[in-house]
Amino acid sequence: MAANLQGDGDGEINDINITPFVDVVLVLLVIFMVTAPAMIKESLKVKLPKTLTSDLAGEGDQVGVAITKSGQVLLNGKIQTDQSLREALTQYDPETRFMIMADVDSRHGELVKFIDLLKQNNLNRFALQVERVNEEAKGTNE
Repeated sequence: MAANLQGDGDGEINDINITPFVDVVLVLLVIFMVTAPAMIKESLKVKLPKTLTSDLAGEGDQVGVAITKSGQVLLNGKIQTDQSLREALTQYDPETRFMIMADVDSRHGELVKFIDLLKQNNLNRFALQVERVNEEAKGTNE
């Protein structure tokens, strides 16, 4: 009920109507939930390698992993130390698929190190995320 109206209606309304406030907050929450993944990718400054072909179709549970230019590893958007990464990987089911976004300028050793950690934990389902090259830009792969 928006207001507590008792009597003949000539009295003051003493209750605050919070329904519009709740509606606005819920709309803002939905907007942030939808835009958060795009904002995270932009804030990481991960520049993906470009290819002419890619096959990223998949089913089942997927976990996002990012390896930045500076060598930081982010698991589901959270920066991981070597120890916390080892502990986190023990929690996953072998059927989980890992989507790895490694910056084009990241060190090859960081990517190999992460893949080795996956395999040590019997996590053999992973894919490297890339950007697809436009047909006009075939000759200028970065």
